[in-house]
Amino acid sequence: MDGILIIDKPAGITSHDVVAHVRRALKTKRVGHTGTLDPFATGVMVTLVGKATRLAQFVGRDEKEYEATVQFGWETDTGDRDGLRTAECGLRSVEVAERLTAIDWEPVLSKFRGSIKQVPPMYSAKKVEGKRLYELARSGVEIEREAVDVSINKLEIRGEVSPDTLRMLVACSAGTYIRTLAEDIGREVGVLAHLTELRRTRAGQFTLEKASTLDELAGHQSTQELLMPIELAVSHLPVFELREDRVAKTLNGMSTRDVSGRFANGELIRMNTPEGGLAAIGYFDEAEKTVQPKVVLG
Repeated sequence: MDGILIIDKPAGITSHDVVAHVRRALKTKRVGHTGTLDPFATGVMVTLVGKATRLAQFVGRDEKEYEATVQFGWETDTGDRDGLRTAECGLRSVEVAERLTAIDWEPVLSKFRGSIKQVPPMYSAKKVEGKRLYELARSGVEIEREAVDVSINKLEIRGEVSPDTLRMLVACSAGTYIRTLAEDIGREVGVLAHLTELRRTRAGQFTLEKASTLDELAGHQSTQELLMPIELAVSHLPVFELREDRVAKTLNGMSTRDVSGRFANGELIRMNTPEGGLAAIGYFDEAEKTVQPKVVLG
């Protein structure tokens, strides 16, 4: 059983829990995912099954889109509703609401669009010297973290949930922390903030419309029907069609000569069989004029 399965993750469980559910439903251990969601977060989670697990490195870098619900007035140690209050802005709820109403939001949000620096939160899965930050945070240890480059491609206010809570749309690069973005926006306007809800609506080309809930997965009579073709994971890559006599050689890791001049040095390429099936992901070696397999799917 090979393919891509999009899950609409519910709140209250980890991404690892989702993978365990999928493994049980599909009766296979070969299941992975391409982007962690916090336990309180919901929405699109791309899981890869069988041979598709080999393509995880080419999928997780895609742009993500979220609906974020941001409550102003205080921060928590986790940056979301599940954490303990660590700082308050000192205003009553009605005063927070008045402050938010008076803000000209476009100049504020424009500061966070484009390429920005973010400091990863302590409650995150990022590893520092072999330890995940959340493991250190749970033991009461906080360490200095280096800021990383992320891209915010879209940032808009989509409405008011309550007088002190706003809903925002965020489209961003992989590795962006929406909790940190909410905190930074809160500090920018002088009213602290944290996330109360986070829903991933898109991961690359995969959207909620293509997703199944865990209940739907468990109750589906033919789970194979829910799987999408492996090729969709790398549909953004250019194609190099192999001759029939090169397919077996490619699956054995051998390169194939190409002098078409269509590819850039080091460019990732889909290596397809004459029938259109995906045999491997390769890269172009300009010096040798060859396409060298990087990950084979035979």
